[in-house]
Parts: sequence; structure tokens; C-alpha cells
Amino acid sequence: MAGLVSYGTYVPYFRLQRGAIASALGTPAGHGTRSVASYDEDTTSMGVEAARRAMAAAPEGVTPAALLFATASPAYLDKTNATAIHAALDLDGAARAYDFVGSVRSGVGAMSAAGTAPAPTLCVLSDVRTGLPGGADESAGGDAAAAFLFGDGPVLADLLGTAASTAEFLDRWRVPGDPASRQWEERFGEAAYAPLAEAAVTDAFKRASITVEEVDHLIVTGTHARACRRVAGSLGVRPSAVVDDLTAVVGNTGTAHPGLLLADVLDRAAPGEVIASVVLADGVEVTVLRTTDALAGYQQSRRTTAVASQIRSGRDDLPYASFLTWRGMLHREPPRRPDPERPAAPPSFRRESWKFGFAGTRCEQCGTRHLPPQRVCVKCGAVDRMARERLADVPATIATFTVDRLAFSLSPPVVAAVIDFDGGGRFQCELTDVDPSAVAIGDRVEMTFRRLFTADGVHNYFWKARPVRSKAAAGEEV
Repeated sequence: MAGLVSYGTYVPYFRLQRGAIASALGTPAGHGTRSVASYDEDTTSMGVEAARRAMAAAPEGVTPAALLFATASPAYLDKTNATAIHAALDLDGAARAYDFVGSVRSGVGAMSAAGTAPAPTLCVLSDVRTGLPGGADESAGGDAAAAFLFGDGPVLADLLGTAASTAEFLDRWRVPGDPASRQWEERFGEAAYAPLAEAAVTDAFKRASITVEEVDHLIVTGTHARACRRVAGSLGVRPSAVVDDLTAVVGNTGTAHPGLLLADVLDRAAPGEVIASVVLADGVEVTVLRTTDALAGYQQSRRTTAVASQIRSGRDDLPYASFLTWRGMLHREPPRRPDPERPAAPPSFRRESWKFGFAGTRCEQCGTRHLPPQRVCVKCGAVDRMARERLADVPATIATFTVDRLAFSLSPPVVAAVIDFDGGGRFQCELTDVDPSAVAIGDRVEMTFRRLFTADGVHNYFWKARPVRSKAAAGEEV
């Protein structure tokens, strides 16, 4: 049976205390934290991380024939961003890759298209939310990604019904090049959304043949917080069924938020429960699902990557000055080193399997693993006797490291390490999401897809290593 067969999420490691913004700018003190994409992350790299987790848990034999990527903050315009995710996942070249970009509503549009596609389809939602210093968008926003694979296999949730209400009105907008969105007077948006939500929810519940009393989990989300609160309180669903929108701990992650909240509910829902998702974005989209018996087993496989686990494992002491630097709002004196040069397109194209897929080679004659891939074995000298091996999901151990305080970085110092992969293979790379004072030889690490730097408008994507924060992720006994 075709339907949702796996999902994955990614919440960045860093958090910004809203109180830190207030302390720096003298604004009213805010409460809680927001998630922050690191200096080497963007919507594409976060989408890769969420998609890797969805693919790792996919049923055997379910391979995407298409990849749909939705974001309101694309790393590139004109160029398709989904192709980088496609390459990082090492998908078959025949699999299509398309962007749904520019609006928050594009996320639910991509989900709808993926859920009704005739072939297995992977939908990736990702967003980086920012705003001017001291503004509401800066403190209320958040960064995250979610991915959902639809195909044949044990379905995690049955689709009971959908409905939508679309209208053209000026609620929230941002013209290309603007760092922050603008919003019309709040009461106007609230008045516009309320009747649209009532009509769409009534229609969806009718198509799903359920009543409000049968809803076990109600998700109401959108970029208009006041309208969301009104809709959540007016539908007649019991208050205990209304899902925490996570804005107190990660902020509103825009395009990714409906997917993040749905994944959070799926992480803890029991089989046979009804989930209603109501998304307010230039209209209203309603989806009604019922979880299946297959969900319980899937939840076990996501213990260390569940949304709640990722939130708990984050670091919440990010300095506000670092946040502003990463966002390009604070231009600081760079290291006394030459600026990085943009990567050239031809060699990047020729080495796509290595640069994006992180695939090395293993000598078929003596078994030696090579990173980067080689034609000639460094151990036995065999020529063109190599088998391709993807190492993106293989854990490793730090053999040695150094802390470089002079290298170019938006987050100095740079921690460079030599790592040994399980099963063989040694590689030198940069560490990320790491405390330089806490790194030690013997630490376990895993690979993560990042943006090394941007030069002359070209994003240089490659792989770094980050500390493994759970024994299960390292392949050890729990």
C-alpha cells in the first residue's frame, strides 16, 4: 500500500536565548530559545540531514523516483537546490529533483504533491528564519528541516481526508533581497484566516468521516501566531489534544514547521490515533491522518533522532554576537589570511560522487579503503581494481586533531582532525558543532553535510565530522 513509509527531522545543534537578544539590545526580555543554523549550514545542508534520517529508516527497496524540496529561503535562485540534496543522498541519476521555493505555503504544496505521486517520492522541507536585529522575526523564528518518504511499504499513517481554502490577501511578505518579512496589522490577518480555517476544517473532517471529538492530536501552525491561537481555540477540539507548537524552544521554523510538528506527533502517537494538521499560509491546508500499527516499531528506530531528543541535545549558550555574524548582520574583522576562492564548476561536476556523495573506493585485491577515491591502491599497487564505497553513514574515531586560530572561519577557531573510519580508511577534515576545549583523541564522530564557505556567490558544499552524541548513533551497545 502506498503512503507515508518513513520520515526524518533535523534541528540544529545551537540555540539562542531570547534573553540574550534583550540583554544586548535593551529590548523587552523574551522567554525561551530559538534554534539556529550554524555558520556552515543553510536550508540545503539541513535538508540533506533530515533526508538522510528518513532514508536510513526507509523500508528495504523503497527508493525515491523524485525528490521535492520546499523552502522560503533557498541558497540559490535560478539554480535548482534539490539537485545538491539528490547528490548528497547518492540517489539514482534517473530520479527527478525539483524545488518548491519562495513561500511558506510551498511546504504543504510539496507534501501534497509527494503524497499523491504515482512513484516513491521524498519530500524535504527546510527553512532558515531571520529578521532585523531586535525584531519579532529574529526572536520568534527558528531553523529546522523535515523529510517524508512516500511509497509502498508498511504505512505509518493512513490519509483520511484533506481540504483547502485559498485566498489572496496581504498578510506577510518579503521582496527579494529583504532580510526580514513584513506583516500587515495582526487583527486583519486573524480576521482573514478564521473563516478560511473553519471552512477547510469542516470540509476535511467531513471527507475523513470524523468528528472533532475523535481528534487525538491537533496541529495548528503558520507564521501568524495570533491567528493560529484563535483557530486552535475555536475548532471545538478538546484542549489536551492541541499540540505544543514548539515555538518556546525552537521558534517558528516557517516552511519546515508543519513537517517538524507532524514528526514530533508521530514520534509519540499511539497506533490508531487521529492527527489533524491545520496550516495557515495564504489560505488554509488541512490534512487528517490515522496512525497505524507500523508506527510503534518505527518509533523505536528513532529514539535518538526524535524531535524531542534533538531539542534536548542542543547547546543553548550561543552568543548573540555570533548569531549576528553568522547571519551577516555583523561584519567582523577577518583573519589575516587570503579569502577563499570559489570552487570551479568543472572539477566539482567530475567529482560529484566524492564531493556530494562522499563515496570512496576499496581495493578489490587487498581490501584497503581510500579517501578520496583512487585508481591506484596505496598498499598493494593494484590499478583500476577499485569498488565504490559510500562512507557518509559510517562512524569514525578521532586519531589526532589540531585547533587552528588563524584559518578563515565565521566561527573561529577551526578544529581540524584526522579520523579513522570503522572498517578502514583515514581522512582529514574539519569538525563542526564542537567545543574546541572538549575535543579528545578517541572521540567518536559522524559525517554531516555542510557548506564550507561561500565565495563569489558560489556555495562550496562538502562533508565535515561532528561528535556523536549517542551510543546508538555510534553503533555501540546502548
